[in-house]
Amino acid sequence: MNKKYFFFDIDGTLTDLKTRKIIPSAQEAVNKLQEAGHFVSICTGRALYKSEPFRKAHNFANMVCNGGHGIVLNGEVITNEPIDYNKSLAIYRQAISLGYGVLVADDDSQKVCAKDFTFYDQVGPRQEPTTYVIDENYDPEDKGVIYKMYISCPKEEENRLTLLDTVGHMRFVPEYVMFQHDDKKLGIMKMLELVNGNPDDVIVFGDDTNDLAMFDERFYCVAMGNGKEELKEKADYIAEKNVDDGIYKACKIHGWF
Repeated sequence: MNKKYFFFDIDGTLTDLKTRKIIPSAQEAVNKLQEAGHFVSICTGRALYKSEPFRKAHNFANMVCNGGHGIVLNGEVITNEPIDYNKSLAIYRQAISLGYGVLVADDDSQKVCAKDFTFYDQVGPRQEPTTYVIDENYDPEDKGVIYKMYISCPKEEENRLTLLDTVGHMRFVPEYVMFQHDDKKLGIMKMLELVNGNPDDVIVFGDDTNDLAMFDERFYCVAMGNGKEELKEKADYIAEKNVDDGIYKACKIHGWF
């Protein structure tokens, strides 16, 4: 069999969203694919610091992370790029002037910085582990780099942030908007360049709308049975639900191991 290049989303694809743990049959499938000589990689929107423990714990030497702007190859971090600094700084200034709270991640960690408690007062604590550093003298220009940014702008008020679309962003909750990289396909293409892979030999597995970016027509695209309908509509194959051994069964049916 020709060598294939597999890219797996983590949350809801490799892992059970209820337990946050990798599905045993998915781990077995990953191991078998590697033994068969295929290239196997994680492909996640998670930041590097959040995805590295998972990668190391589950026998992945390769990973696309940070929404396509982080690359780990053979266990070595090749790149981990922040978001556009000047554009992000302009959004920061606009949000502050409009009275919104802003949290800035100026390094690759769970730490976020702010000049006051406005974000916390308007939104409450974030839903994931976060270390808050509040300093009335804080200014992101002092560090000169921004990896992520969170603004307490409700969805119905997005039109007030006229610079919103100048930087990639997403929203998982209605209370605030996140600015971060979100282009998994870009990361896949970067990885292929590094390993001399062919896009026609790429196989991607995903479940959510942020995986739409990596469902390229040149790739063979597998949507999990528990995935979003928008993704299934673009898929070449719809696997069973991930918790029903969907990854393993799909690989077996296609003869990939």
